[in-house]
Amino acid sequence: MYVCGLVIPVPEDAMEAYRAWAENGAAFFREYGCVEIVECWEDFVPEGKETDFRKAVAAKAGEKIVFTWQVWPDREFFQAAEAKMHDDPRMDSAGTPPFDAKRLILGCFSPLVTVGRA
Repeated sequence: MYVCGLVIPVPEDAMEAYRAWAENGAAFFREYGCVEIVECWEDFVPEGKETDFRKAVAAKAGEKIVFTWQVWPDREFFQAAEAKMHDDPRMDSAGTPPFDAKRLILGCFSPLVTVGRA
């Protein structure tokens, strides 16, 4: 298992546009072997004293935080799929994302502990 996670500031009034953009992206990633995709819209994001999700992405007033992750079979599979996806012309025709992509955070992780999954 290999997990790619993102934290994204999205204008609150762009939730439906984000949902459509994410659903299109999910279908594309699934085509390339992504096992699971979860897109979460902010419900409770407390303000931290030092840092928090909002500070991490320089969220502005009127923006909500999206926390999303993708599960891939393993790192090598993900890297091969990513190379193929970047060669797919649909990657460039996905349209403009309904958020400021310069402020999103992306990270890929190898699980250390998992509970509740086979």
